[in-house]
Amino acid sequence: MPRRITNLDQLTDRADVLLCDVWGVIHNGVNPFLLSIEALKAARQRGQTVILITNSPRPADGVIRQFDTIGVDPDCWDDIVTSGDVTRRLVQDAPRAIYFLGPVRDMPLVAGLDIDLVEPDAADAVLCTGLFDDETETAEDYRDMLAGLQARGLPLICANPDREVERGDRLVPCAGALADIYVQLGGETRIAGKPHAPIYKEAMARARALRGNVDLDRTLAIGDGVTTDIRGALDNGIDAIFIARGIHARQYVVGRATDEARLNTFLDAAGVAPAYWMEWLA
Repeated sequence: MPRRITNLDQLTDRADVLLCDVWGVIHNGVNPFLLSIEALKAARQRGQTVILITNSPRPADGVIRQFDTIGVDPDCWDDIVTSGDVTRRLVQDAPRAIYFLGPVRDMPLVAGLDIDLVEPDAADAVLCTGLFDDETETAEDYRDMLAGLQARGLPLICANPDREVERGDRLVPCAGALADIYVQLGGETRIAGKPHAPIYKEAMARARALRGNVDLDRTLAIGDGVTTDIRGALDNGIDAIFIARGIHARQYVVGRATDEARLNTFLDAAGVAPAYWMEWLA
């Protein structure tokens, strides 16, 4: 069972580098979590390096613009690696004619790439950043479209492996939910974000660029998603801190408190064993 901690400073001697998730840990898409931001600022002041690692399909500058909009203090991080950053390399290696499946706000992902954005019937690959309208649509609304793309043997590049995220007090579907359907249909997916290795390799490269050699056993990942943040960290040799009051809270929070027995049952069923857990990052 993971060890419960109440303050990130309890692990100051445990890690030199913190790989911290963004959505669900630092903000919910609408409001910043001030305790989390202060915790990361304090970690940096103690000499730890904070790399934010997010499945956002937009490059890091788009994440920074969102931070500016909702009020996330830039002093809480040293560098940012997004799924969009590492997905650009997958796009460069894909066939040139690509169908872009996602909202217009994610178009910066392909800025400057030598590709042709085409309609579905002219495409040789699909780049999926999300649903066109995640406020009103569900992943199942896309099943027929995805079946048609799969029937033609098109690979689907998923730029955001998250299946859903909290936006304010609601859950909204993400590109990972569409990728799941594509796999069910027998389609090929290509993914570089969490829980896959490319985003962790890039995050560690950024950490080493900032502070020299860093061992994985002196690194901790922080996140609230078991299939992305926690599974990804463990699969890539990094211990993890699970943030309980994130996207899975409905599974084990009873009233105002986390039921630790239910939490452990949930983590066991998910097949993950984080080293630590906290209610909130604080």
